[in-house]
Amino acid sequence: MINPRHRVIVVTPIYEDTEASSRLFKELATEWGDDVFVVAVDDGSVHHPVDVGSLKAAPVEGVVLKLKRNVGHQRAIAIGLSYVAERLHAQQRVVVMDSDGEDLPSTLRDLLAMLEAPALDVVVAQRKRRVETWRFKAFYMVYKRFFRLMTGRAISFGNFMALKPGAVKRLVAMQELPIHVAGAVLASKLRTGVCPLDRGPRYAGKSKMNFVGLALHGFKGLMVFAEDVLVRVGLACAGIAALSILGISAAIVLKLIGFSTPGWFSIALGILVLMLLQTGALALMTLMLTGVMRGGTVTTAVAHQDFIDEVVSTALPTTSP
Repeated sequence: MINPRHRVIVVTPIYEDTEASSRLFKELATEWGDDVFVVAVDDGSVHHPVDVGSLKAAPVEGVVLKLKRNVGHQRAIAIGLSYVAERLHAQQRVVVMDSDGEDLPSTLRDLLAMLEAPALDVVVAQRKRRVETWRFKAFYMVYKRFFRLMTGRAISFGNFMALKPGAVKRLVAMQELPIHVAGAVLASKLRTGVCPLDRGPRYAGKSKMNFVGLALHGFKGLMVFAEDVLVRVGLACAGIAALSILGISAAIVLKLIGFSTPGWFSIALGILVLMLLQTGALALMTLMLTGVMRGGTVTTAVAHQDFIDEVVSTALPTTSP
């Protein structure tokens, strides 16, 4: 299993993508040799399940965690990190990366070199150059600004990151981790460094993430900071309600001094009262939801054993989770 001599533990989720993952394993073996240990999380693949033989052929030491069902990219990463957290040694470093080639193995040394700084717990990759379509770039630019507006935090990184053992153990104790890995890193308050890196092209095939999936992934990032979002929405609604009251007062004054045209006062008053009722009710609901979330939040670790069907190692036969 994970031996103290392995300097780097790579956690990578894989779903129906054996061709790309096999190439990743070979490049990791070329870059790191015996210093790397791979934890490949097979996210319930049916047509092209990950075979431990692809690790042996690389050759690279590691395990394949075969999940009972497809749980999604983010939860698969959380399960892999939880598995690793129980077996880590103090001198080892953990890297989370995708298996499609867009996270380049050749850039791992840059991440890990920055991580050696005593003042850092996590180093995340920020993309210098992207190979996506202009539509994706435009959507991502809008999303980053919307995320900052709703949460008060900037997000400019994804899943490609390097972590120290303490950071791994902290993250797997957070219930936000299976929802959105990058969001959980922001919420964890870990000391985070940013390493600008280029994004590579896919090894093979096409991305399985469509626009709906990308939008859902983005909104899951907002869910990590649901309390902040609710408070900001509530305050915005309260502000609009206050402006509605001012508008109603101004309309009444104009009516009393005779500066309103026939029918204008009733239309304006009706619209402003409707805005006041709607925004007031929404503000009250969001603040109540915030109170419920604060009172009912319980942080639990990711129960990865419940999702793992079997663990297949390059050195040992099939084992139980």
